[in-house]
Amino acid sequence: MIKKLHQMGIRSGHMYTAGAASIALSFGTWLLSKNVEQAGLDRADRWGIFIGQWAPTFIALGVALRLEETHRDLEEPEFGTFDQAETTRTRSHAGV
Repeated sequence: MIKKLHQMGIRSGHMYTAGAASIALSFGTWLLSKNVEQAGLDRADRWGIFIGQWAPTFIALGVALRLEETHRDLEEPEFGTFDQAETTRTRSHAGV
């Protein structure tokens, strides 16, 4: 699932942002429900807790995606391996 999310273009930063937004939305819905609805504090608490439980999931997905991003970077180095870079540098200085 993590690999599929990564292939779809979802990055760890997106999930961290969703986690922070979930925390803010949790507080916002609690405050709105408490002040606007006549159902009482119990219902406001339930709304806040329900949305607040999303944050750990988003943050955990962010960590998993960060590991996937790091793993991908290690598998496919941008400039080749160290041995290839060392050989290229040695050859380029040999003619000087």
